[in-house]
Amino acid sequence: MDNEPQTRSARREAETKQNKRKKREGGPRNLKGLTPGGGNHGPRPRKKHSIRNAILFVIALLVLAAGVMFGIAYSNTKNAIDSSFEGTGLTKTRNVSKVIKKGKPFSILLLGTDTGELDRNYKGRTDSLMLVTVNPKKEKVTIMSLPRDSVIAPIGYENQFPQKLNSAYEYGSAKTTIKTIQKWLNVPIDYYALVNMNGLEKVIDQLGGVKVKSPLTFGYNPYTAHNNGEIIYNFKKNSSTYTLNKNGSKKTYSKMDGAAALAFSRMRYDDPQGDYGRQARQRLVLQAIVDKAKSNPTKLVNQKFLSTISDSTKTDLTFGDMLTVASKYLSAAKTIKTDNAQGTSVALTSGSSELITQSEKQRVTNTLRSSLGLKHKKTGTLYGGNVPESLLSANGLPSDNTSSSTDSTYGTTSSDSTYGTTTDGTYDGTDTTGGGTDYYGDAGAGY
Repeated sequence: MDNEPQTRSARREAETKQNKRKKREGGPRNLKGLTPGGGNHGPRPRKKHSIRNAILFVIALLVLAAGVMFGIAYSNTKNAIDSSFEGTGLTKTRNVSKVIKKGKPFSILLLGTDTGELDRNYKGRTDSLMLVTVNPKKEKVTIMSLPRDSVIAPIGYENQFPQKLNSAYEYGSAKTTIKTIQKWLNVPIDYYALVNMNGLEKVIDQLGGVKVKSPLTFGYNPYTAHNNGEIIYNFKKNSSTYTLNKNGSKKTYSKMDGAAALAFSRMRYDDPQGDYGRQARQRLVLQAIVDKAKSNPTKLVNQKFLSTISDSTKTDLTFGDMLTVASKYLSAAKTIKTDNAQGTSVALTSGSSELITQSEKQRVTNTLRSSLGLKHKKTGTLYGGNVPESLLSANGLPSDNTSSSTDSTYGTTSSDSTYGTTTDGTYDGTDTTGGGTDYYGDAGAGY
């Protein structure tokens, strides 16, 4: 993390200086992407809390599949994918190449960041985290959102406890994030993919926009993160149309371009479910992208676009891995199920955070292990890394030894009816506790 702001105050100071500089230079840049109704939607958002959905896996799968099916130039695709490759330096917990060659279920951690937005050049935090499992036998993809504010102790940085889950990337990049989540949930992470918000916006614009039905009525200004100011996106419950009020003029659109999708996915302060509501809207946008891309995958298959998107993405999926996924896992995209880990708000020195109880973590672990075809096992440690009892006591937090008795104290909050249930109940009679067949054998050793 050389040459990066090391503390929260330092990061804020850096952004303040940057915003002042942008103001002197004439303000933020105008969007140049497509809009559903033509023209542009004004400046790029300044606030951090953007969608940052990491959709590289879905895009890569579709791009590679289309390349195989339609004979798109092999070398062009390979060069674009190779430029996105970035290993973690972490030894895999199992033989993943063997797993995917046999067409068995695998997992990928999707990370989203705003690095690159408004010329940000430091690492930042991953404010969207989704652990995705891909099961071709059940023809299903499961997307499990992990709250960015979850209380954790990043592996290797336990002395910084208490921290939030999104800090793991800031401290030690993808390697620390993967190690922490694996120990936290006791679920193997086979691959990771990271994308910044510019990448997502480009994908949506390249697809010509997406239609998403809003689960609630709200207004949002990407500059203030609230329903005020000169640029307001207004979304209406149970409708896929929205209006953009910009500097006194009002236009109505029937589908979202990249900028509108980001605005739709960013709001949390006026959502009755807070960040959980935002996560649900993020998943709605992600699913809309997948559905649109499946209907016309060739939209994403051209050298220029692949080269552009590669600048916004990083992954440890090799080109060979992606070819294997494209040839063996297309059926998995038939059904997409979403879920999220649910916590309880706690006030800590690291800021407002979410404590995920052991019982809720066990449910998440069961869901993910079952979708991977792995045997039932106990969930991981309460905070990922090991934390001294004295430090837990000083912060008023439970320890692993007492977590079972404190589950009632920190019980999870049920999902709001606005978004419906988030529990994945798609196994219909199969063992949802993860006690099914271990599909991996030697490849799954240790898990």
